[in-house]
Amino acid sequence: MDFNILLSRYEAGERDFVGVNLHKANLREVDLSGANFCGADLSGADLSQANLSGCNFSRANLTDADLTRADLNGANLSEINLIGADLINANLEGTNLSRADLRGANLVRANLTRANLSEAELSGADLSGANLNQANLIETNLNEAELNGVNITGATVTEREMSGVIMHTGLSHKWITWAGGC
Repeated sequence: MDFNILLSRYEAGERDFVGVNLHKANLREVDLSGANFCGADLSGADLSQANLSGCNFSRANLTDADLTRADLNGANLSEINLIGADLINANLEGTNLSRADLRGANLVRANLTRANLSEAELSGADLSGANLNQANLIETNLNEAELNGVNITGATVTEREMSGVIMHTGLSHKWITWAGGC
């Protein structure tokens, strides 16, 4: 789907964009709040500074997407592919990231307050300075994740999630690929 068609349909009141292909679309600074992108392909898309609050991205592919400073407050990102995505300073407060694949994602200074990250894959992710206050990290894989300056006050985490966590600075995410689908 052409992103101009998407925007005109959204402005006309449509919110259901299940399975759309917006690979490498430029959606920088757009307001798509409340839209349903379940199973959509937004890999390589520029969604920086976009308002995506309340969106449904479950089982969507956002490999290498740019979500820098995006507002994803209360969004459903369950089972999403965010491998290698940039989520620098993104607002992920109260989001559902259960079973999400965030391998090698850049979450520097991301706000993950009250986010559900249960069973999420965060190996090799950079969470430097991220706010994980009251986040659910049960069964989350944090192996080789960068956790310098992370706020985990009130987070639900067990010794299992933290054991084996190895800090690596400068780990590249560009070699990771994804072969999932909806």
